Amino acid sequence: MTQPFRLPEFYEPYPARLSPHLETVRSHSKAWAREMEMIEGSGIWDERDFDAHDYALLCAYTHPDAPAAELATVTDWYVWVFFFDDHFLESFKRNQDMAGAKAYLDRLPAFMPVDPVAAAPEPVNAVERGLADLWQRTVPAMSQDWRRRFAESTQHLLEESLWELANIQDGRVANPVEYIEMRRKVGGAPWSAGLVEYAAGAEIPAAVAASRPLRVLKDTFSDAVHLRNDLFSYQREIEEEGELSNGVLVFEKFLGCTTQQAADAVNDLLTSRLHQFEHTAITELPPLCAEYALDPGATADVAAYVKGLQDWQSGGHEWHLRSSRYMNDAASPGSAAHPGGLPAPGARVLGGPTGLGTSAARIAASLAATMPARVRRHTHVPFQAVGQVAVPELHMPYTTRLSPHLAASRENVVVWARRMGMLDGLPGTAAPGVSAPALPEPGIWDEHKLRAFDFALCSAGIHPDASLDELDLTTGWLTWGTYGDDYYPVVFGRTHDVAGARVCTERLSAFMPVESTTDVPPPANALERTLADLWTRTAGPMTVAARRTFRRTIEDMTESWLWELANHRENRIPDPVDYVEMRRKTFGADLTMSLSRLAHGRTVPPEVYRARPVQAMENAAADYAGLLNDLFSYQKEIQFEGEVHNAVLVVQNFFDCGLQEALGVVNDLMTSRMRQFEHIVGVELPALFDEFRLDAGARATLTGYAEELKNWLAGILTWHQDCHRYEEAELRRPVGTPVRRLAGPRGLGTSAARIGRSARVPVR
Repeated sequence: MTQPFRLPEFYEPYPARLSPHLETVRSHSKAWAREMEMIEGSGIWDERDFDAHDYALLCAYTHPDAPAAELATVTDWYVWVFFFDDHFLESFKRNQDMAGAKAYLDRLPAFMPVDPVAAAPEPVNAVERGLADLWQRTVPAMSQDWRRRFAESTQHLLEESLWELANIQDGRVANPVEYIEMRRKVGGAPWSAGLVEYAAGAEIPAAVAASRPLRVLKDTFSDAVHLRNDLFSYQREIEEEGELSNGVLVFEKFLGCTTQQAADAVNDLLTSRLHQFEHTAITELPPLCAEYALDPGATADVAAYVKGLQDWQSGGHEWHLRSSRYMNDAASPGSAAHPGGLPAPGARVLGGPTGLGTSAARIAASLAATMPARVRRHTHVPFQAVGQVAVPELHMPYTTRLSPHLAASRENVVVWARRMGMLDGLPGTAAPGVSAPALPEPGIWDEHKLRAFDFALCSAGIHPDASLDELDLTTGWLTWGTYGDDYYPVVFGRTHDVAGARVCTERLSAFMPVESTTDVPPPANALERTLADLWTRTAGPMTVAARRTFRRTIEDMTESWLWELANHRENRIPDPVDYVEMRRKTFGADLTMSLSRLAHGRTVPPEVYRARPVQAMENAAADYAGLLNDLFSYQKEIQFEGEVHNAVLVVQNFFDCGLQEALGVVNDLMTSRMRQFEHIVGVELPALFDEFRLDAGARATLTGYAEELKNWLAGILTWHQDCHRYEEAELRRPVGTPVRRLAGPRGLGTSAARIGRSARVPVR
């Protein structure tokens, strides 16, 4: 069969090594698969299939230093997960039996009790039998925290197979952001990362398991594993199995390009994710270990875990080159993609691969091939004159309604900001050797700037039915979040004072007490003073649990400002996936969405808000809004602020393309995220109601929340179109210039007229 594209040149920075226990594990895994009835009589595999796939070789490559007993258990886990994948395909995907699939999947979590002495049901098929056996063999060696994390990743792997099945039924190909997020769950690499801890005997300390560095390491590892697999499995999945969940297909449809171009783009993203993995391991892990005062043993476990993930990447690649399960003819001996002289896929490789050690010969070539992209990420010249950017037409299917309290809230926020000290100058810094007190510097904003930014307009669109007090509160949070976003670059960014920024960030948490709303230290500046005021007004009616959740959304935003400062210090344009995921936090999307959710906790079970459709709905909306801001703020950020955090710049850098091409890609991504939002609201939320058997009150609350997000999206677009924050004349006006009268917002009330033009918004 002709291959649909030529395999690209992969980034392979680490040599592959092979476990000496390969043959022992091969014999064991086949005997175990027979015992579990996965080979003869299963209707899924026969012995020839099992031998050709060679999962023992996969594990011997991906865990080269694991002891024999642990390697055997890990290999059985992989036999089980691949059998599950093929069994699910034959039993439910081919005939699109959604009801049968759900009943099948609903039983499996019972075989993974976090308490190892809890009783499990009697297995009725090979998948259940294998899972029950493996769980009992694995969990005694691991902590309860690991069991919980591994059970969760295993459950995601199983349950999100329904997402794939639903897309097949609808003939729907995911957008790139949705695909990356869901592939982590369906593809199982986070699950593999858990087995790395087991095989290496290096469990991640619970204190840091949820931290950004460890999360990014797991996510980048997962994305690289999955994207590599997508390249090798495209022919089998797309041409033979009718799959729609493959990164090459996703890029092909999204970019409107050839299969070869899509494959090359997937490989570029794979490389970028590996670069992000290395960057995180080198720059973020050591400070994390110091911050949490990890002892030498725990620090060594973290290092062993990172090494285990690296071994998996290189070993997994070598296995893909050999397994009959995948497309690898172009990687046969003598080809450009396979220079190491390894055996052809049709050759007998099960007795042990030939040419061991040849993967090391590819390292220098792969480093050289990917160096231009790595260098390009760190060599952006800031403050380039880009001029006013024409924002493309945007897909916005919803109209904006404005609160009748808009005018009053506009005036109230100015009075409040002045009282809080937001419009005051900043403390000056005396010159070295000068004893006289320093003169104050201009403030972050003045009254003119605040009025020009018109945050009340944004809150009036987001919450059109709010009372004046509620509207003032939303306006205050928008004002505080934007003030902080402007404050950090001015106060800490110019001098690269990351340590000072971290101290500032840690202090902010003290102004958001959970047990009480008034037990706070004396504020030292306007940033702290306004936060303390807003927290008291917002958190007072909330439960302790709700306060804790709300505080976490604010801390996520303030901590993301530290991530931005670190990239500035390194002059580093972020990796595309890392950028999109962090943009939700830097934009403060969850904070402002939380204001809509405050009254919902008592009518909707918490697990419903954690369900995939609700989280996907929120993420799609957040991405649309963040990317929208990047389009409007491009000149402000690139020309006037020397920013590296803008989606248009990230796309320019990743694709090495011009401004117009990048604007088009960002707009296409916004459109795809909006269409996903519409799909979730129209199709997935009603299905969720039935799945959780929600009563009428809970259904009304969630439906109302979706309507509030529609207002949120439309209101944010109207604000960007009608405020003065991004106009070149305003950007050139220094803080402290005498106040001039601002023209009123343009085109207010005209958003309804935009709906009629096929939901295409011509932006001024």
